[in-house]
Amino acid sequence: MSPKKFTVTELTDLIKRQLENTFSGVLVEGEISNCKMSSLGHLYWTLKDTGAVISGVIFKGSLRYLDFQPKDGMFVRVTGRISVYAPRGAYQLVAEAMEAAGTGDILAMLERRKKMFALEGLFDEAHKKPIPRFPEKLAIITSHTGAALRDILNILKRRAAGLDVVILPTPVQGEDAAEFIAARIRQVNQWKLADVIICGRGGGSLEDLLPFSDDCVVRAVAASAIPVISAVGHETDMSLQDFAADLRAPTPSAAAELVSENYADTLNAVRSFSAQMHRTISGRLERAALLIKPFKTDYLERAFRSILQPRLIRLDDAKENLLYGLKEKITDMRSRYNIAKATLESCDPAKIMQRGFSVVVNTRTGKVLRKPRDTKKGDVLAIRLLEGSVTAKTQ
Repeated sequence: MSPKKFTVTELTDLIKRQLENTFSGVLVEGEISNCKMSSLGHLYWTLKDTGAVISGVIFKGSLRYLDFQPKDGMFVRVTGRISVYAPRGAYQLVAEAMEAAGTGDILAMLERRKKMFALEGLFDEAHKKPIPRFPEKLAIITSHTGAALRDILNILKRRAAGLDVVILPTPVQGEDAAEFIAARIRQVNQWKLADVIICGRGGGSLEDLLPFSDDCVVRAVAASAIPVISAVGHETDMSLQDFAADLRAPTPSAAAELVSENYADTLNAVRSFSAQMHRTISGRLERAALLIKPFKTDYLERAFRSILQPRLIRLDDAKENLLYGLKEKITDMRSRYNIAKATLESCDPAKIMQRGFSVVVNTRTGKVLRKPRDTKKGDVLAIRLLEGSVTAKTQ
């Protein structure tokens, strides 16, 4: 006989009716973990013991009647019913009432360990090492896929970009996580990989954070020669590593800020000094510019022009006067020259002879005759014409 065929919805509805009808009123004891408050005011949590876990919720209407605030690690007694949420095919315990049933096993165990480690001196302040002001290398021990690593790297990139970072990935929850974490701390010390260590993870339930309270991790942190900053969970989370570490940071992001604090402060101081120096130098340059302004090329050019221009004008006037005087002098000299020339030309014998005059010389005395009485009868006269000459004899 073949089994009856169901759709997923039909099968889920059948399971829902069976569970909700069968477990309509239950009383369950267990330890709370992974408490989360929704935006609507409902509280979601997980109830567990050593063998199993069950998801649970207490709605806002019932939550307000509780006389305590449920927290991770508390051992509680829950009265309620089983409900099936069909869209996810999941069942959960819907609490109608809740009462504290005593301290949870995990918190009790942590308290015992804390007292034991304190008696051994692992938490003594005298053993804590100072965090370097300007570390050159930083080792980060955390999950390589977690948000904590991304937050740390983003902050270091912004605040201490020159810091050399060594990432040592490790599981941060589960049975083997503690041994991996302790081994990473010893590895950093063995090979001197860093000046300071950040060891931690993001938030989680109390049992998720247990590896950081494990005996081997606490002892590895206490024995580390390199300063360790514990950065586990959120500000309200607690691990025993926090007490053994040289410094506790409330979150991984806060650990990154603590490591990079001096870098950021120094950078801000350098920027402030740079701005102040810039203002001082700018002021001095402005004063120097005012002092040397009279010696600038354009300013000197204007100054020389103011000195030279009147003299150049006087020089131009003197030149014009000189040229005018020379022109007048030349004109006068030319006029006198022309007069003298005309006078000389008028006295030129050749010019006179051209008009029909001639020169008569008494050959006996050799003198030019100007008067008739300068001759005697029978003197031979030489008559010089413009062209050639003739002789004559007086009677």
